[in-house]
Amino acid sequence: MNYRSLTAQEIAQLESQGCKATDWAEIEVAEAFDARFVRHSNFSGYNRLGVFGKELELPGGIKIHTGIYNAMLHNCEVGDDAHLFNIHNYIANYRIGNNTCIENVNSILVDGRTTFGNGVRVPVMNEGGGREIPIFNELSASLAYILTLYRHRPKMIQALERMIDEYSDSQAAEVGVIGDHVRILNCGTIKNVRIGDYAELSGVSRLKNGTINSNESAPVRLGSGVKCTDFIIASGVEIGDSTLVDKCFVGQGCIFDKHYSAGESLFFSNCQGMHGEACAIFAGPYTVTHHKSTLLIAGMFSFLNAGSGSNQSNHMYKLGPIHQGIAERGAKTTSDSYLLWPSKVGAFSLVMGRHTHHADTSDLPFSYLIENNSESFLVPGANLRTVGTIRDAQKWPKRDNRKDPHKLDQINFNLLSPYTVQKMWRGREILNELQALSGENTEVYGYKNCKIRNSSLRHGRELYTIGIQKFLGNSLISRLEKSEWRTLDEIRAALRPDSETGLGNWVDLAGLIAPRSEVTKLANEIENGLLGLEDIQHRLEQMHANYYSYEWTWALEKLEQVWGCSVAEVTLEKLSKTVEEWKAAVVNLDKMVYDDARKEFDLNSQTGFGADGDKEQAEADFAEVRGSFESNSFVRAVLEHIERKSELGDRVLAELSRIENLKLKVLERK
Repeated sequence: MNYRSLTAQEIAQLESQGCKATDWAEIEVAEAFDARFVRHSNFSGYNRLGVFGKELELPGGIKIHTGIYNAMLHNCEVGDDAHLFNIHNYIANYRIGNNTCIENVNSILVDGRTTFGNGVRVPVMNEGGGREIPIFNELSASLAYILTLYRHRPKMIQALERMIDEYSDSQAAEVGVIGDHVRILNCGTIKNVRIGDYAELSGVSRLKNGTINSNESAPVRLGSGVKCTDFIIASGVEIGDSTLVDKCFVGQGCIFDKHYSAGESLFFSNCQGMHGEACAIFAGPYTVTHHKSTLLIAGMFSFLNAGSGSNQSNHMYKLGPIHQGIAERGAKTTSDSYLLWPSKVGAFSLVMGRHTHHADTSDLPFSYLIENNSESFLVPGANLRTVGTIRDAQKWPKRDNRKDPHKLDQINFNLLSPYTVQKMWRGREILNELQALSGENTEVYGYKNCKIRNSSLRHGRELYTIGIQKFLGNSLISRLEKSEWRTLDEIRAALRPDSETGLGNWVDLAGLIAPRSEVTKLANEIENGLLGLEDIQHRLEQMHANYYSYEWTWALEKLEQVWGCSVAEVTLEKLSKTVEEWKAAVVNLDKMVYDDARKEFDLNSQTGFGADGDKEQAEADFAEVRGSFESNSFVRAVLEHIERKSELGDRVLAELSRIENLKLKVLERK
């Protein structure tokens, strides 16, 4: 856009409209500038003004013309059709975008050189220090996981911190930016904050030293009473109702509301915080807490649902708040649960009661951790059969709030994966070892500060076996469905892995499930200075995209252990047996889930219905509110799943049987 100096006539008109300037010569305007729409405003320093040619319609039908009214500007550039009205103090050192509306604010300023929150160190998990993470605009959950937990590789950490510091320096400026189509209404003080396009700030109390990465696809909305200091807010975030955010990264699609308080923490995609408090936590994707009395502190979580009154302690009144804990993906805490850090909760496990003995259940996933007379009792595998676990796995993809096409976090939603199945495999071995060491008739077994009853051990072992069979069968059938085959040799060829990548242990990088070998390779390349930040993000995206190829490599190795032979030697009989075991596992687990869902419709669940009537009225009231068991959408989906998977299994078995019969006929002819 071309700018020009003000004419003498325009200066006279502006002065007649109550405007002042320390030097009119330092003000430039667009060619089509109309002085009628700048009134009662003061200017100092160097300013540029655009064209104000539109009307805005406010809620309620009121129309106002764009322009600058009752404002003080210092060193500012104001875009076309921006609207500035009632700036109580001033706006200093900002470029304000086109079609942006700023009304009734106290002050907006940049004071000196700032990085707008980039490079702020967040002492995540350990308030005493040692795991400080430098936040920046492009921080992903997986990169943050490596920065947080791979401190055993100091050279790599130093390389990453150096790259992030360089990026932060590239964001430094003495002039801030407020993007296009931004709305800033009835706000307090905004200092050293960069605001992206289409952001909506309404009634915000205070913002200091941060970046709001809003865009047209995924606007950021900040509401009444919000206070944020030293922060990065990613696209699509909503924060309202007097929420406090201090020294935090808030990831894409997060929602904070209802007086939530978050300090010195990292939150990644689709986290939700309401009423409660977070302090020094690593909140991986889908960490959710909705209750006023809930505290999450000094822990790492993901896919978490925290019950009311959930609490943890990160110090034992000795050296201060230096202890930490990990709840692996999918963990749940019930009302008034308590964990004394350090502890580690296995994936998709339920925590109920108070636990003060530093339990480690990471090798026994899908478990219940229950308090009984101040002791921690573990029920291995119990969560595999519950309707809640299945519903959680189904709802997470549906509740993805990310609208931005550029997604920072790579999220794998699979309930069963090499990450969880390797733990079930190991868990089954652990349960066998416990029974072998202590005897089959032992009533209670001890394991890592927990107790396991004999019946729980036996049933847990069975559940793990069913879970393993389901996963391996899923992988086998998925592989077979991707290719055409008519003979055993063609089947063997189709089952050959694409590469050796995927063997060994797998890790969950806060949502991204990947082979540890690939993560180690990435760490080595970072350490050797071979990758930049964009390269690292690309590699993480590649790991996510190649998941099913890597998964099959891992699954095939386990299948070969089950078969007792290599894929080049596998027989139709062994393949058929695997499919039959898969079919039985799917049906058995679904029936367990079905029976668990039925409990939601038993007589106990009807308590409180038909409060002023008899049993018949209670049943009718319950049916009107909750519906019938048979008509419930989830129950119908379970039954349809059983039918669909049974048909798939029968179809594959029939095809394998056909090949076997053809083989026998060929042998008979010979």
